[in-house]
Amino acid sequence: MVTDGQRTTYVVVDGENIDATLGASILEGRPGPEQRPRWERLLNFARTTFQQPAKGLFFLNASSGHLPMSFVQALLALGYQPIPLAGGPGEKVVDIGIQRTLDALVDRDGDVLLGSHDVDFLPQVDRLLTGDRLVGLVGFREFVNSQYAGLAERGLKVYDLEDDVRAFNVVLPRVRIIPLAEFDPTRYL
Repeated sequence: MVTDGQRTTYVVVDGENIDATLGASILEGRPGPEQRPRWERLLNFARTTFQQPAKGLFFLNASSGHLPMSFVQALLALGYQPIPLAGGPGEKVVDIGIQRTLDALVDRDGDVLLGSHDVDFLPQVDRLLTGDRLVGLVGFREFVNSQYAGLAERGLKVYDLEDDVRAFNVVLPRVRIIPLAEFDPTRYL
């Protein structure tokens, strides 16, 4: 997927965070199959937006000792590298893994698109904003931690998983601020 000598966009996905926000804060219950993101659209969005190859890294908590093999196989088929991490009780294994990955990307030539709302990655995202790389955050805009807003002036772009990426086949029941220029009344009729 990544060719020699060509810059890459690293798409780092905190699947638990996106799924928890979708289920608890938007749907108020477990998402049905038709309500889940189409993850291949995120990779395509990264390729198109950043105009270069994208490498998808999808982090999973495997501390239970079990892997959701059908989901892992689907991720592989979509071009993602699943990263199932395990740790001890109380360890935020996915967060720690993503933090380490973002730290490792500071010394690599490439751009970054992080899929999460979590403020735990703020220091790493801040370090990535060196001026010579594109850095984006993707999630549900109204749930992105407000502390990321301070990084916009340094170049952080925030993309909405539903509106910008178009990762869903259904309209989600979200209540959020809509810029008048983007208002489509037919969505509500």
